[in-house]
Amino acid sequence: MDLKEIQNLIKFVSNSGVAEVKLEMDDVKITIKTTVEGTTPEITYLQQAPVAQAAPQAAPAPVAASPAAAAPVAENSNYITVKSPMIGTFYRKPSPDKPMFVEVGSTISKGDVVCVIEAMKLFNEIEAEVSGKIVKILVDDMSPVEFDQPLFIVDPS
Repeated sequence: MDLKEIQNLIKFVSNSGVAEVKLEMDDVKITIKTTVEGTTPEITYLQQAPVAQAAPQAAPAPVAASPAAAAPVAENSNYITVKSPMIGTFYRKPSPDKPMFVEVGSTISKGDVVCVIEAMKLFNEIEAEVSGKIVKILVDDMSPVEFDQPLFIVDPS
């Protein structure tokens, strides 16, 4: 399914008045949710790995490490937002059978790995640039993320 077909599907769902549509095709799942007013659709793209590849990915070895960008949050100047340094798929744990890197309330230090972002089959560890406490996790596990998208809110105090 290409971008044009996805855009046409979004327009169709928005105009139809349906609250939610789920579409599954081979290795792609698309869920489109519209708001009560029907004006702004929320789209989630999930690309599933084939079953044969699930075993080798059980313990991925990160190839490159990129530090996360940090910027102040508008609501509270005491909080720092950890942002995605790249486009990719966000993972909260190193492999399916391992625990999460961080949870809400976790204390982190500068240089701690807070998540992994997969980009072009490379697993990149994202390290914290500040020490503090995780206040909020803004992205769901296995979700696509954009460059500079907020991932975590950290209280540095």
